[in-house]
Amino acid sequence: MIPSDSSILHRYLETFSSPHDPLLGELERRTHLETVWPQMMSGILQGRLLELISRILRPAQILEIGTFTGYSAICLARGLQEGGKLITLESNDEYENIIREFFGKAGITDRAELIIGDAREIIPRLDTLFDLVFLDAGKKEYAAYYDLVIDKVRPGGILLADNVLWDGKVLEAPEKMDEETAAIHRFNRKVTDDPRVENFILPLRDGIMMMRKK
Repeated sequence: MIPSDSSILHRYLETFSSPHDPLLGELERRTHLETVWPQMMSGILQGRLLELISRILRPAQILEIGTFTGYSAICLARGLQEGGKLITLESNDEYENIIREFFGKAGITDRAELIIGDAREIIPRLDTLFDLVFLDAGKKEYAAYYDLVIDKVRPGGILLADNVLWDGKVLEAPEKMDEETAAIHRFNRKVTDDPRVENFILPLRDGIMMMRKK
């Protein structure tokens, strides 16, 4: 039986997963000290998953929508094949200094491009076919991001979307959902009904939708 106390399970998972390195530990501490919503950071378990997926795929091109302080971007970039590139989009320029600082410390400046701005305006201008996409930005815009990026993913490419369980609120009756919860629920339905992809929700942390483009 799974423990009812999720913190116990979380500690067990961390104990029996490869730990993050000192650099990511430093970034985690800085994020908690310098941002209002540090819980938006991917953290150890999700970071390890993202890094493993990237290392397995060995992508040439990665797109991340929603950088925050750069934790997930660093994890994803570590799996890039030689000569590969990660493009990461962030709407809040207040995070730019810490992102660039830690990209430098991680040694990925030459293969990670940070673009500050509205992803809905930036994505249409990207002339790239992506192997891996990670979506972790404004929840109300998830469906719009998906529509903009799906045709820029190669067949067999992987898309990941974070927070698709939204603290369990997606289980509420539709009439009780707030706007963000309803938007995520519509996104989950949209993906499930899209014949272009096959998908699965992994109940890690706040839920990750995993999609493979057919």
